[in-house]
Amino acid sequence: MVDSYRHKGMRLKLVETVREKGISDEKVLKAMQQVPRHVFMDSSFVEHAYEDKAFPIGSDQTISQPYTVAFQSELLQVEKGDKILEVGTGSGYQACVLAEMGAKVFSIERHRKLYLKAREILNKLNYYRVKIFYGDGFEGLPTFAPFDKMIITAAAPVIPKKLIDQLKVGGTLVIPLGESDTQVMKTIVKQSDGTLEGEEHGYFKFVPMLRKKAND
Repeated sequence: MVDSYRHKGMRLKLVETVREKGISDEKVLKAMQQVPRHVFMDSSFVEHAYEDKAFPIGSDQTISQPYTVAFQSELLQVEKGDKILEVGTGSGYQACVLAEMGAKVFSIERHRKLYLKAREILNKLNYYRVKIFYGDGFEGLPTFAPFDKMIITAAAPVIPKKLIDQLKVGGTLVIPLGESDTQVMKTIVKQSDGTLEGEEHGYFKFVPMLRKKAND
């Protein structure tokens, strides 16, 4: 897959845009500079790949706005070796950013076509630290639990109990919560007594998080 000097230059400008909007975690910025976002989009839309906006990828889903990817990644406070569950693989871009930060990523996608496409792209890019699964994000991946951290990249109507059960004590869940047009970005930390401590981080807009696998 081609990643030219021009692509790298456009990526550098995008990273500076994200920095100017308030992202300060150098690990996040460095990771975004490494991941070729244009590869995750149709070749006819390469010109839009390094604009700071979301873009359709099929199955009524989008590749998230780069600032949103950076914001959620920064909230996770990723440490090298962290075992992270991502709900909503989409294009696979967010998972690769986390992998570049040193995380071991387990990602679930409910849309079969997106799952197959993302798996193919990640294999070509040699992102072997990312494992993608076709399944229901509300169920998580109990076989691989517990996870150090979790990230949901769709608008969740509730905090899924099964995901909390699979989160380590002291672990963080980053989740856009709410069923309206906009959602509250929250960090949820699991306490030793099983209770949850939450903090709000502003409003964002995501596609809905839905139950069960879809065959499209």
